[in-house]
Amino acid sequence: MLLTRRSESAGTTASASSLVSSLARGISRAIPTMDRRGFLRRSGLGVGAGLAASQLTLVQRAEAAGGAAAEGGKKIEVKRTVCGHCSVGCAVDAVVENGVWVRQEPVFDSPINLGAHCAKGAALREHGHGEYRLKYPMKLVDGKYKRISWDEALDGIAKKMKELRQASGPDSIFVVGSSKHNNEQAYLLRKWVSFWGTNNCDHQARICHSTTVAGVANTWGYGAMTNSYNDMQNAKAALYIGSNAAEAHPVSMLHLLHAKENGCKVIVVDPRFTRTAARADQFVRIRSGSDIPFLFGVMHHIFKNGWEDKKYIEDRVWGMDKVKEEALKVWTPDKVQEACGVDEATCYQVAKTMAENRPSTIVWCMGQTQHTIGNAIVRASCLLQLALGNVGKSGGGTNIFRGHDNVQGATDVGPNPDSLPGYYGLAEGSWKHFAKAWGVDFEWIKKQYASPAMMTKSGMTVSRWVDGVLEKNELIDQDSNLRGLFFWGHAPNSQTRGLEMKKAMDKLDLLVVVDPFPSATAAMAAMPGAAEDLNPKREVYLLPTTTQFETSGSCTASNRSIQWREKVIDPLWESRTDHMIMYQLAEKLGFGAELVKNYKMVDGKGGKEPETESILREINKCVWTIGYTGQSPERLKAHMRNMHVFDVKTLKAKGGVDKESGYSLDGDYFGLPWPCYGTPELKHPGSPNLYDTSKHVMEGGGNFRANFGVERDGTSLLAADGSHSVGCDLTTGYPEFDHVLLKKLGWWGELSEAEQKAAEGKNWKTDSSGGIIRVAMKNHGCHPFGNAKARAVVWNFPDPVPKHREPLYSTRPDLVAKYPTHDDKKAFWRLPTLYKTVQEKNKDIGKQFPLIMSSGRLVEYEGGGEETRSNPWLAELQQEMFVEINPKAANDRGIRNGDLVWLKTPPMAAVANFPGLKVRALVTERVDAETVWLPFHFSGRWGGVDMAPYYPEGAMPVIRGEAINTATTYGYDSVTMMQETKTTVCQVERVA
Repeated sequence: MLLTRRSESAGTTASASSLVSSLARGISRAIPTMDRRGFLRRSGLGVGAGLAASQLTLVQRAEAAGGAAAEGGKKIEVKRTVCGHCSVGCAVDAVVENGVWVRQEPVFDSPINLGAHCAKGAALREHGHGEYRLKYPMKLVDGKYKRISWDEALDGIAKKMKELRQASGPDSIFVVGSSKHNNEQAYLLRKWVSFWGTNNCDHQARICHSTTVAGVANTWGYGAMTNSYNDMQNAKAALYIGSNAAEAHPVSMLHLLHAKENGCKVIVVDPRFTRTAARADQFVRIRSGSDIPFLFGVMHHIFKNGWEDKKYIEDRVWGMDKVKEEALKVWTPDKVQEACGVDEATCYQVAKTMAENRPSTIVWCMGQTQHTIGNAIVRASCLLQLALGNVGKSGGGTNIFRGHDNVQGATDVGPNPDSLPGYYGLAEGSWKHFAKAWGVDFEWIKKQYASPAMMTKSGMTVSRWVDGVLEKNELIDQDSNLRGLFFWGHAPNSQTRGLEMKKAMDKLDLLVVVDPFPSATAAMAAMPGAAEDLNPKREVYLLPTTTQFETSGSCTASNRSIQWREKVIDPLWESRTDHMIMYQLAEKLGFGAELVKNYKMVDGKGGKEPETESILREINKCVWTIGYTGQSPERLKAHMRNMHVFDVKTLKAKGGVDKESGYSLDGDYFGLPWPCYGTPELKHPGSPNLYDTSKHVMEGGGNFRANFGVERDGTSLLAADGSHSVGCDLTTGYPEFDHVLLKKLGWWGELSEAEQKAAEGKNWKTDSSGGIIRVAMKNHGCHPFGNAKARAVVWNFPDPVPKHREPLYSTRPDLVAKYPTHDDKKAFWRLPTLYKTVQEKNKDIGKQFPLIMSSGRLVEYEGGGEETRSNPWLAELQQEMFVEINPKAANDRGIRNGDLVWLKTPPMAAVANFPGLKVRALVTERVDAETVWLPFHFSGRWGGVDMAPYYPEGAMPVIRGEAINTATTYGYDSVTMMQETKTTVCQVERVA
C-alpha cells in the first residue's frame, strides 16, 4: 500500500499558493520547493491544504532561531533520516519537539521515494517510543530474565569469552552481525572480530543475496545491482523473476509504474500470483526452483531466432558459444516444459517481448537466490541479459532488490567470513593493507588468531552455525566446535532448521543477544528444551542497543547510493549504540585502544564512543576496490540537504551549490553510488549504471572488470579492440592498473613524488595515496580495474555453465533421476555439507509430503518481524500467521478458508511429539494445487504453543505466530552456503 496525499483541484487559490511557498521556505529543506517533482505536478496543487496547514506551525518553529522556537521555550527540529525497512532508501523527515519524535513526513524532494511511503515507512515514528523494546541489560537466571547493570553484563561476557578462548581458542566464538547496522558499525564489527582473532562472522546477506553477490561478481566484476530503481523508468521491458516488489519493495514500484506509463512491457515469473503479477502484462507460473530451465528456455528462442546482440557478445562477452549450445541442444521446449511447467509458446512470447523491447531489465530477489543452486540461477539471469546486450545500458541491467536497509553496505564493508571490508579477501597482502589502514602492526593481528592458517581461512557462515555447534568435532575444519555465539541484530527465525537451532542454542556455553528487540532468540533460549541438550554452564545475556534513529551514520541502498542519516532522538531507556558496545567490549577484552586508534571519541549515552564520521573517513582511506573512497561525510551530507537538485530519472545533479559547505553538486549522482573512485578531492560523481561505456569514467562510466586474468583456453579475456568507455586513451582491452602497468605506459611521472613513494610495488586497490586511480581515470579516461569481457562461463564454479539440479527434497523423483544434485562436500566453509546423501535418502519423500512449501514477504512486516510486529500500527494490519493453499488442495483435505491447520515437514517427523506449525488457512488460487506459501516474518509460537512466558518482561512483540523456518529442511548453495527456503516439502491437515 502506498500512502498518497489528497490534492486540491487544478484551480489553485492565491492563499494556497502562499502556503506552498511558505512551506518551501520554512521547512529548512525538509520539504523543499514542491514543483520539482513530477509527482507533485500531477497532483494539481502539489500538496493538500490540509497538509500545508498542519505543517506550517511546526515548520516555522523549526526555522526560528536555528530550531529553537521562542514560543513556550520549545525546541522544534527537523531531522532527515532514511527508512529502516527494505533497501529502497526512502528519505524521511522526523519532527522532534524537545527531544521527542512527534511526527514525520516523507521527503518530497527525495529522488528515490518522491515523497512516498509504504505502510512500514509510514509507521517509523513508533521507533521513537519503544514500549516493546529491550529496556536494560538482562541475564537468564533459572529460566527467567533478570535485570542487571551494564557493568555486570560487559564484565560477565568478557570473562566468559576469555575462558572460552583459553580453553578452545578464538574460533570457538561466532558473531552474527547485522544488515541493520549502518556502514560504520558494520565495518567496525568486522574490525572488532578481526582483533579478537577469528573469521567466524557473518550477517543476513548470507541468507538473502550471497548467491547474487557471488554469481554476479564472478560474471562481470562486482556483486551488486547494476542500475537503479530510477533508471527502470527508461526500460522498455522488465522481467521480474522471484521478486514480489509490490510487497517487498513497494516504493520501487513507483519507478516501474512510470515506465509502464511510457509503454514498458512487464513480465512476472513466479510460482505464486503476487501483487506484482497483478500489474504485469504477462504472468508466467513456474515450479519453485526451476528458474534455470525457464531462463534457458527463453534463451533457446533468442538464439534460435538470431535475436542475440552479436556485436556486443563479440566485443564484451567470453564463452557465450557454450551457453548458446546448452540453450539450443539441451533445453529444447519439451525439456523446458517438463522441468518447469512452461510451454513453448509462453517461453517464445517472453523471449520476443524482451528482444523487441530493448533496453530491457531483469529484477530478481530471494525467489532466485535461496536454493541449493542459487549461484547458478543468478548467473542464468545474467546470461539472458548478456545475450540481449542489456548490461551497461540505461534501462537495462540486472536490478537486484535487497531486503534490509543496509544489507548492501554491510555486505560491502561488514562482517563477511571470507573477506575483509571491500571484498579484499583474506590473503596476507589484504591483511597487511588493512593493518596499515588501521594503524596496527600486522604481526600483532596475526598473533590474535589461532594460527596463520586460520587467519587466511574463510570462517563458518551464519546459515551453518547450528552445525558448528552440533557436528562431530573431527569433521570440522577448526580446533573446536562453536561454544559462544553473538546474535548482534539478527533474527533466528529468518534461518532454516529451527528445530535443530533450538538444540544448538541449548548446547552453547555463551549466548549474547544485542538488539533493540531481543527477538525470538531470547524466547528460544529461555524456552525449556530436551534435558540432554541443555548445557548447565550456559550463560545468556541480552544487551539493549539502539535503532538507527538514535545514532547517525551512512547506509547504502540497493542501487549503491549512500545516504547519511541524522540522529533523530537520544538512545531510549538504557540502550547504547552498537559502536559504543563494540568499543566497551573491546576494552574489556584488551584491544580497545587498537580498535579506535584512528577515531575521534565523543560523549554518548553510557560513555565514550567512536565518532561515526571518523569511521567513515577510515573506510574512505582503505576500501578502494569498490569505490567507497569518494563518499566523505561532507559530500554525503551535502547531498541529503540538496535532494531537489537531482534528476528523478538519471539521479544526476543539475547545478546546485550546498550553502553550508560551498560544495558544488553539479554532475554528482545522488548518494555517490559506488564505485565513487579516488579521494573525495578527486570529485568522482559516482556510478549510476555499472559497466556503461557510453560515459567517460570521470562522469560515471565504465566497462567490465578485468578480475579473472587476461587469457583462458588460448583466448583473450580482455575486451575487443574498439570496445572501451568514452574518452579512454586505451582503445582496446587492458588489465587492472598497478605500478608496473603505469610505468610501461609512461604515466608513472604523472604521480607526485609522495604518490610514487606510496604506489611503488602496489596496485590500484592497495595504493593508499589514490594516485594510480587519479592518473588512470582523470588523466587518461581509463578504468583502474581494467577493461575485460564478462564471463558467460565461470570455470571456478561447480557448474561453469549453469545447470538445473533438483532440490534435495523434491516431489518429482523422475526429475531427481534426470537432474541430480551435487556430490557431498568435505570441509566446505569449515563444515561437511551434504547433497546426494540427503537427496537419495528422500527421493520418494513426495509420497508422504506432496506439497512444495515456499515463503516470502508481506508489505506490513520486514525480516524476522520482531521490530515490525512490535509496532502496533503495523500489527493491526496483519494479526495472524497463515498458509496460502489452492482450493483443490484444500478441498482434498477437507479444509475451508479460515480453518486452523497443521503444517508438517520431514524434520518434524524426527522430533517426538512435535505436531507441526499451527496456522490459519487462506484458500486462494494465488498458488497452484502443488504449492503452499507462507510469510517468513513470524515467530513467538512453537508447535502451536505461545512462547509469551519466555520473553523478557516488556519486550514481547504485539503479534506472535509460528515461524516458517521451524519447519524448513536442510539444503545449502554449492558456492556460498545460502540456505534453501523456497522448496521445502510439506503436508497440510485440518486441525481436528
